[in-house]
Amino acid sequence: MKYWLMKSEPDVFSFDDLIIKKQEAWDGVRNYTARNNMRAMKKGDIALFYHSNIDKAVVGIMEIVKEAYQDPTTDNEAWVCVDVAPIEKLKNSVTLAAIKANSKLAEIKLIKQSRLSVCDINKAEYNEIIKMSK
Repeated sequence: MKYWLMKSEPDVFSFDDLIIKKQEAWDGVRNYTARNNMRAMKKGDIALFYHSNIDKAVVGIMEIVKEAYQDPTTDNEAWVCVDVAPIEKLKNSVTLAAIKANSKLAEIKLIKQSRLSVCDINKAEYNEIIKMSK
């Protein structure tokens, strides 16, 4: 199993929206590195849901429930999406400021490649963020 961090603007699609829908395509990604990350995702992988721009915080945990397939929002075969389902909303959101302040997360791609909307994280980074949310 691998771990991921996926960003969405909460005024476009929030974690609460995902809870209501129960499962949704993560579509509209138009960055090659993010696309390649989605191609690498496997069913059962875990992803942190990050609210970008407004909240700037990790707010929930979700599961990859369908592996990469043609993104239905474009006819261009280069772009893919995956389906995600909520696992749980974090008790306390973990802000970008808190992540930056934690030395154990100094190498996380959320900081190192801040414009990347879909990135891999390692198990230690995942566990540290979950610990911070308690």
